[in-house]
Amino acid sequence: MVSIKDVAKRCGVSVATVSKALNDCSDISSATKLRVKRIADEMGYFPNLQAKALKTSKTKTIGIIYSNRLGNGLKQVYFSSIIESFKSAIEEDGYDLIFIGSRMSEEKKYTYYEHCKHRNVDGVLVACSDFYDSSICQLLRSELPVVVIDFFSKRDYSVCSDNRQGMRDILEYVYDMGHRKIGYIYGDTSQITTVRLDTFTETMKQLGVPVVFDYVKQGRYNDIRLAQKLTDDMLSLYDPPTCIIMPDDVSALGSFIAARDRNLRIPDDLSVVGYDGIPFTQISGPGLTTVYQDTDEMGKRAAELLLSRIRGEEISEVRMHTMVETQLIKGHTVKKMTI
Repeated sequence: MVSIKDVAKRCGVSVATVSKALNDCSDISSATKLRVKRIADEMGYFPNLQAKALKTSKTKTIGIIYSNRLGNGLKQVYFSSIIESFKSAIEEDGYDLIFIGSRMSEEKKYTYYEHCKHRNVDGVLVACSDFYDSSICQLLRSELPVVVIDFFSKRDYSVCSDNRQGMRDILEYVYDMGHRKIGYIYGDTSQITTVRLDTFTETMKQLGVPVVFDYVKQGRYNDIRLAQKLTDDMLSLYDPPTCIIMPDDVSALGSFIAARDRNLRIPDDLSVVGYDGIPFTQISGPGLTTVYQDTDEMGKRAAELLLSRIRGEEISEVRMHTMVETQLIKGHTVKKMTI
């Protein structure tokens, strides 16, 4: 392996000069920088990142904590899209990503904080986790720069999708389309679910539409089979809803199956609304009416916020809690009712 000393010897300069040239220090001339970099490339020199980390206390590594109760991990299109956007943004700044678990060996289980310290990461992104878990809370209260996705507290740096606006947009559109018997299948217990459910109840009240107990059921995110069952349960009622709002676009497929099994057509016999704005739901069958969550922007904002924290930059309170706008996609799965 070519060392920095080898490069210095070939260039006829000191090791310090090579180091400064490779790091674009201002006290080295442009000509010297170009010459050193050219020779280093020709020799196949790569910087020793471990040695550099000892000097700078930075490893250029960011940890990601990603876990969920269903165990389907990155199969969730919403979160995997955010992480992909985040990855692209931090790689442009020269950082690498590693996924942080709670177990590093068969002998011992580590807390997330202990694992992050062991890996010596510069910062952490936390997505799709139980934010009330003691191990997550320990990490959030630590000295490590952390940014969380879709979780809000006054103390934590966060990037969230505007779920209140998303749910309001859905209900106002469904109401304008003439629906008054509106069902809602919501997802796993979480802060985001609570926000959406509270907004559903508040908006229904504002619109003067009664919330029917049998029309509101808890499901699970991205669980097609449970969504199918709960939709079928609602359709079995003496007076079923004319429109059902689903927790996400994947679950909406469950309602499509339930309707098909009853020889019902969407939207003629049943209107369905999803949530997330996953592309494939716009090209398969009738384009799904849904709320688009800008995962690209969320990942980018999360990267910018975390890098700012790592650099020790001053962050305004508004930027500390970044809210990303949603957009209603008026597809073809909500029928215009005759009032």
